[in-house]
Amino acid sequence: MQGPNRPYHGVWYQLTEGQGCTPLPSPQNTCGLVGQTPVHAPKSYSPSSPASGPRKTRRFSENAVRAWFRSARSSVQNNGVRKDADSNLLSKQETSNLYKIQFHNVKPECLEVYNNLEAEVQKRLHQDEDYPCEVIGSWNTWYGEQDQAVHLWRDRGGYPALTECLNKLNVNKEYLEFRRERAKMLISRRNQLLLEFSFWNEPLPRPGPNIYEMRSYALKPGTMIEWGNQWARAIKHRQENNEAVGGFFSQIGNLYVVHHLWAYESLQSRDETRKSAWRKEGWDANVYDTVPLIRSMESRIMIPTSSSPLQ
Repeated sequence: MQGPNRPYHGVWYQLTEGQGCTPLPSPQNTCGLVGQTPVHAPKSYSPSSPASGPRKTRRFSENAVRAWFRSARSSVQNNGVRKDADSNLLSKQETSNLYKIQFHNVKPECLEVYNNLEAEVQKRLHQDEDYPCEVIGSWNTWYGEQDQAVHLWRDRGGYPALTECLNKLNVNKEYLEFRRERAKMLISRRNQLLLEFSFWNEPLPRPGPNIYEMRSYALKPGTMIEWGNQWARAIKHRQENNEAVGGFFSQIGNLYVVHHLWAYESLQSRDETRKSAWRKEGWDANVYDTVPLIRSMESRIMIPTSSSPLQ
């Protein structure tokens, strides 16, 4: 593919190093990755129709909390020394899901083009059964770091599925071309590999409109189990409005990092929901006990992209 002019959703843009994303005056025929017809049958859902089909969502239960505390107690020796890894104690052992979160800082003039390109690529990966990965949600940051895109992926099958997907993408010429085009739009990017807490809800597609808050906590090393102990009790206080989407902790990348993902109808709804938690017995104690575990924290308010399964 030669030349700087590329099509995205029927509009051609000029993408050149060090310059903006400028729409050209007339459309041209699409080529390459965008607009091609997928060969394989679709997966269980597509990001283009996030609410399609009934999906049973796993919600908080007292049984999950009791199982968490039994696991934590059984992993501690008489002298109080823990004899198991955080990942075994904290994560869902009945599944082998591995999550990846991506933070992309995009050139402001390229954000719309970037979103369109990402939507096309995510849709094709969803629809191709050869790739054992699926996007859970895609957002643009509204309040927080500006012109930032956040993507949450799930690999059903853990590290083997992740490795299989990466190996296939590394020889996919269309995907490599997409990465080259995307690189022209980015200022920086970073990612983390995550596991989900056993006592949190599973992040499943939901209809909108919603805004999403991602609260990220950098914990003091060695405090992840205590964090889990506190939140296994506290999560019951944050379920009434169906705001709890998912909770994750890092395995690769920045370590001892926790991400809590919440959904709200609006900023006003967020404010009212958070205030109502303080009126519930036990919530104030959870906040008091977890604050000493935190080194730093960050809140992002995010708007889902049109292709995100979490709307």
